[in-house]
Amino acid sequence: MAGLTPSLGNPQNTIEILNKYRFVFQKKYGQNFLIDSHVLDKIIRAAEITEEDYVVEIGPGIGTMTQYLAAAAKGVTAIEIDRALLPILQDTLQGYDNVEIINEDVLKVDLRKLAEEKHGGRPVKVVANLPYYITTPIIMGLFEKYVPLSSVTVMVQKEVAERMQAGPGSKDYGALSLAVQYYAKPYVAANVPPNCFMPRPKVGSAVIRLQTYEQPPVKAKDEALLFAIIRASFNQRRKTLQNGLSHVPELGISKEITAKVLTEMGLPASVRGEALTLEQFAELTDRVLAYRQF
Repeated sequence: MAGLTPSLGNPQNTIEILNKYRFVFQKKYGQNFLIDSHVLDKIIRAAEITEEDYVVEIGPGIGTMTQYLAAAAKGVTAIEIDRALLPILQDTLQGYDNVEIINEDVLKVDLRKLAEEKHGGRPVKVVANLPYYITTPIIMGLFEKYVPLSSVTVMVQKEVAERMQAGPGSKDYGALSLAVQYYAKPYVAANVPPNCFMPRPKVGSAVIRLQTYEQPPVKAKDEALLFAIIRASFNQRRKTLQNGLSHVPELGISKEITAKVLTEMGLPASVRGEALTLEQFAELTDRVLAYRQF
């Protein structure tokens, strides 16, 4: 779509289009529209969008970032849950013939099928300005449903971005850090202050790029058990692993088994989940599995 210049990305044009359609922000959808062209440029650069790429955008809003994506990519499918935004999107995107709008909750869309139809099953790039309240379910849904992805570049709450890239021993390290890092390499491309949005959120945001792995960096014999152990390890951060795992009956891991496994791994009985790396969690899972099979 070379030749078309994005018209949105500044406050005046955003206000004009919102007034034209008498749009009312819906708190339930966590709507905060970007009004800074420099940030939009940073997102496109961070996502490394080229004319070969097919992009899935989640939550296009009034089409601000969609214009930038359409100008750079081969094609864009934008998934918007709010019906009130459809006439606005038809207006702001009318000059772009490589954009399709789907009015649906992204959690209900079969993105694997979409990638197959739009890009022949080849990996797509996901770009989004995500509502804070639903960031984690959307990102984990993309990974856990094995949507063919080359990267996910999203605007999220700054605190969430910090958690995604945190390492062992830090206060931000937890189940989200490990889950994201199992599927992708996180990189914070930019911090974005509240004044770059309309309306202004109460907290800062960050653009984070998740470069997906072809294969996870660790191998666990039972992926479901790995994530169950990780979640149990951080449910109550103050508990030791021995206590934390034994208090989740469905895991079927006794204190005795955990004690044996920790000894085998050369870890102290008092160790907490926040001290373990992803590799150590994978090893712990395999060792627990071996004991459970007897």
